[in-house]
Amino acid sequence: MAAFGLNSATADSGLRLDKWLWAVRLFKTRALASDACRAGSVAVNDLPAKPAREVRPGETVKVRQGLVNRTLRVVAVPPSRVGARLVRQYCSDLTPKEEFEKARQQPLQQLLEREKGSGRPTKRDRRLIDQLLG
Repeated sequence: MAAFGLNSATADSGLRLDKWLWAVRLFKTRALASDACRAGSVAVNDLPAKPAREVRPGETVKVRQGLVNRTLRVVAVPPSRVGARLVRQYCSDLTPKEEFEKARQQPLQQLLEREKGSGRPTKRDRRLIDQLLG
């Protein structure tokens, strides 16, 4: 029986995927992390993952962020959101350098990328794009 007041993250049990993604600073908010999971942008051990899936140390998490497909290995489960300097204690980045180069080579395309399912640009969107380019 679990003791009262014991945080489930302190045990070796795991943590919700959306909370882990937020805690290791891959997403600015937990809601954005949940949305990415629901959109199919997150996979754990090469299987699409829902936000409530438990993440445990040793698992591999793949996250698509814009043009970059990041690959991370879960090292530990943080008790809450951690500072940028402490992120390395909780995950190791296995992303190939080619992924980051791909984003550097196409900065404009990344900026103009539209969310899947959002349809054609509106007249206002087109004007903003024209302002940016011209």
